[in-house]
Amino acid sequence: MKIHEYQAKELFRTFGVPVPDGGVAFSVEEAVDIAKGLGAYPVVVKAQIHAGGRGKGGGVKLAASEAEAKDHAGDILGMTLVTHQTGPEGRLVKKLLVEAGQEIAKELYLSILVDRATAGIVIMASQEGGMDIEEVAAKTPEKIIKVRVDPLTGIQGYHLREVGFGLELPTAALRGFSTLLKNLYTLFVKNDCSLLEINPLILTKDDKVMALDAKVDIDSNALFRHRSLLEYRDLDEEDPLEVEASKFNLNYINLDGNVGNIVNGAGLAMATMDIIKNAGAEPANFMDVGGGATAEMVENALRIILMDEKVKAVLINIFGGILRCDVFAQGVVAAAQKTGITIPVVVRMEGTNVERGKEILAASGLNLINAVDLKDAAEKVAAAI
Repeated sequence: MKIHEYQAKELFRTFGVPVPDGGVAFSVEEAVDIAKGLGAYPVVVKAQIHAGGRGKGGGVKLAASEAEAKDHAGDILGMTLVTHQTGPEGRLVKKLLVEAGQEIAKELYLSILVDRATAGIVIMASQEGGMDIEEVAAKTPEKIIKVRVDPLTGIQGYHLREVGFGLELPTAALRGFSTLLKNLYTLFVKNDCSLLEINPLILTKDDKVMALDAKVDIDSNALFRHRSLLEYRDLDEEDPLEVEASKFNLNYINLDGNVGNIVNGAGLAMATMDIIKNAGAEPANFMDVGGGATAEMVENALRIILMDEKVKAVLINIFGGILRCDVFAQGVVAAAQKTGITIPVVVRMEGTNVERGKEILAASGLNLINAVDLKDAAEKVAAAI
């Protein structure tokens, strides 16, 4: 689950990580009030969306006066902000973060993330703060410091020193940085984060460190342990179809193609998407109903896919194991009767009770295209498109 920058900074404050003074505004008037309350200019007006690159898209502006703060808030609030992470459609800005400006001596990069290769946690840092870390990694990978931490033993003093010395911080800043990094690690672990990123982490002229930006992603599978964090979820920032799918425990990701697909199993879903592309068509979604799906879940999966206007045909690929083919077929028939399918539907089924499943589909009177195997199914759905 992604959260906004202002929400991430609320977490930072709770765990003793220094951040600029500021507040969130939902109107121009609120933004001006917050700016005046900070007591001095300049202030920074920042769009709050779930995407990076906001500054390059015009979503972050420095205001030297109350009048500028008002103008910038009016320009940003309500704009459709397009960045390299939003796609060409952009995101509508509905809230702003207004913060006190800072005197910056140096910009750094700092992140903590799960390292699946070692089943551990890795701290990444660089003196190239304020830049796209992907660009730094591609052009000057030697400028990225990586320190791996065993989650069973936790962060130790030598980890803190290795990162601090690697960033070549002045001696006066090392103690404050070590405290900040230790607190960030505690935040990361206690909240089951999958990513924590500060870009930039700044060094001020008086050798203090501060998180000028904040990005936090939380493992959605762990949210049952963090009920309070559910309040941070912003449904306006999520795809409406993905939100709908989450209500029924369906693993759904919306894509740009025109072939909707329903599959039971993440690996099988990925293979299905690949073979759709190989056949010359484009997948419109990733949809994994899961190995233990019920007829109701299958019904909802098909209903959600048909809500997508991009979808011109549907490929259903089911391997009957825990989810038996006859149960699946009952879900397809129920969904078809309720939604009135008007586009081609190709079905490939194998596994437990497959013959009974085919009988149910045949007796339904639905205009379905049967496929003998996955290759045949992909070719038939591409031809139908």
